[in-house]
Amino acid sequence: MDSLQSVKQRFGIIGNNTALNRSLEKAMRVSITDISVLVIGESGVGKENIPKIIHQYSHRKHSKYIAVNCGAIPEGTIDSELFGHEKGAFTGATQTRSGYFEVADGGTIFLDEVGELPLPTQVRLLRVLETGEFIKVGSSKVQKTNARIVAATNVNMMEAIDKGKFREDLYYRLSTVEITLPPLRDRKEDIVLLFRKFASDFAQKYHMPALQLDEHAQALLTEYRWSGNIRQLRNVAEQLSVLEQERNINAAILRAYLPDRAKQLPALIGKKEKESDFSSEREILYKVLFDMKNDLNDLKKLTLDLMKNGASDSVQEKNQGLIDKIYGKTPEDSEETELDSLDIATFESKVPEISNVNTLDKYAYAETIEEEEPLSLQAKELEMIKQALLRCNGKRKLAAKELGISERTLYRKIKQYDLQDVETK
Repeated sequence: MDSLQSVKQRFGIIGNNTALNRSLEKAMRVSITDISVLVIGESGVGKENIPKIIHQYSHRKHSKYIAVNCGAIPEGTIDSELFGHEKGAFTGATQTRSGYFEVADGGTIFLDEVGELPLPTQVRLLRVLETGEFIKVGSSKVQKTNARIVAATNVNMMEAIDKGKFREDLYYRLSTVEITLPPLRDRKEDIVLLFRKFASDFAQKYHMPALQLDEHAQALLTEYRWSGNIRQLRNVAEQLSVLEQERNINAAILRAYLPDRAKQLPALIGKKEKESDFSSEREILYKVLFDMKNDLNDLKKLTLDLMKNGASDSVQEKNQGLIDKIYGKTPEDSEETELDSLDIATFESKVPEISNVNTLDKYAYAETIEEEEPLSLQAKELEMIKQALLRCNGKRKLAAKELGISERTLYRKIKQYDLQDVETK
């Protein structure tokens, strides 16, 4: 078997990182077997090199090698792509087609982004791993394949299993041997070497002198996080090679090509609208709860006054607004209300069992009365919106501003509670 250095030269792998070397050595050792391999690593670390190494140093090297990006194939057609289909199996199936597992029989099939496979396809793949058998879409005939499977993913498989997105039994079948490639930020000693290699390649490609980094630019390059890993580093090298006339690159020039992650996050417009909408809903509920809390506090005070002073005229006059609110009276109602002759007996009938406790116990009851809700949240919300529309003469914009919610939320609430007629009153 070739040395580690010759493997790197053959497959264009740059770097001397210990973790990288260990992964390459593991790939070379497992290549002489037929066991399945799972390659783990972030996007852009070069996971596609591992299955190539395994195939080239195996006894299958003269047979087919097929790489399949599972995340790029639509869910409705992936079974057909992998296992083939019979003529007429579905709309558009004008002829029988062989799938990748049939074509790669005796060779190696590389399933990139295997974590993106839909669950029904995972069941089919598990059968291939366990028995080597598969059935074409639209067929009842069982076929055999001797393809070796090497899979790769940048997904945290344990989290995917916990969320029910990936089968645990399939994971353990795929990861008989697991090879993990380190991210570029953990290979700091290799970053400058990789940049020089890319700069040299692009200099030949575009017929121009190669880029040179000064000491400060090298330090900046080394300390940058490189969330896109080797792919991002290669893109930066190509941009500098094409756009910069100056061939000697300093830190100031380089910094302009390294995006600030905090400023480059995508604007999630749809999500923002949903969050804003939810925020408006939450605000109106908070207002409802706050008003209910105030009403309950006022009710406690009224309860105490009535218990201590009875239904005196001064108590009733001072709390007439609250009494009207509790019993649904408005200024348009008759001046004479059922509470005009309120006495302790009447109030006790409104508060069950209050006549059976002493004065001290009544005070305790008043302190805990806030556990009862005189109105439901929905009813309170409906009343608030209705009153706001009446006060604003049906002008939705003004009503929404008064309620502290967006016009969009108010429109939906008007439709939900069928308040269109209120706007015109």
